[in-house]
Amino acid sequence: MKTAFQLDRLVHGYWRLKQWNLTPQQLLQLTEQVIELGIRTFDHAACYGSFTNEEAFGQALKLKPSLRQEITLITKCGILFPSQEFPTIDSHYYDNSYEHIVASAERSIAKMQCDYLDLLLIHRLSPCVDPEQVAKAFEHLHNSGKVRYFGVSNYTPSKFSMLQSYLDQPLLTNQIEMSPLHLAPFDDGTLDYLMEKRVRPMAWSPLAGGELFNKDNPAGVRVRKALLEIGQRFNETHIDTLAYAWLLSHPAKITPVIGSGELRRIQRAVDALSIQFSEQDWIEVYKASQGHDIP
Repeated sequence: MKTAFQLDRLVHGYWRLKQWNLTPQQLLQLTEQVIELGIRTFDHAACYGSFTNEEAFGQALKLKPSLRQEITLITKCGILFPSQEFPTIDSHYYDNSYEHIVASAERSIAKMQCDYLDLLLIHRLSPCVDPEQVAKAFEHLHNSGKVRYFGVSNYTPSKFSMLQSYLDQPLLTNQIEMSPLHLAPFDDGTLDYLMEKRVRPMAWSPLAGGELFNKDNPAGVRVRKALLEIGQRFNETHIDTLAYAWLLSHPAKITPVIGSGELRRIQRAVDALSIQFSEQDWIEVYKASQGHDIP
């Protein structure tokens, strides 16, 4: 199964949009500035901001509807918890049912005022998922023109393979946690499987949720030292730029999700596109994170 859709090398993420405290006009300005930097893909989830972030983005997009044709919109569904938006929900759980997937996608389209979604991800797989329900929902959303493509997030290789076996369309990505401080996907077979299937992964929390800058984190201290030593050859001193470059240099063609609302931080991620770590460079950072030499 092949598709013409390709993920961009960098994606702007809206997990913390609520914390940015931006007016719709300010958010529109930020979005246009991000586009000017060459980033045209924006990552959302129904549950971000306690189910309010998509609407905030929609209010900004409403100010310039023509912008929709210039961007790629990704969102996720399946995580539910008590909130003002859903007062009848009284517990934290996953819903991968046909009804929820369709309703969530339609809600995301309405909240973001975007007419359709480019890519819809199942945020997390329910332990008791019925894959036939997911397949039915994907088929309906695709045939109705509401969603162009589909993927997943936080899936193991076996769960990815299981769900794919029920689908007519290829899953286009698996958005997983990856950073110089979170090495599990490089060692547990997750990236190996995605590379085997020629699936481009997305990396959430590529800066380890800020732990990369924590002076009290021993692994963070070691990784920062290794990154800065390598950065000297590129005349680069920004830790975040070098951390993004480390991910971007991996042959799996990882797409980091940039979760900052500060334009200067987003620019630093873009700067990483011009830096290519050698395999030796890459492993030096890997060893620093582990705290010991490779076998």
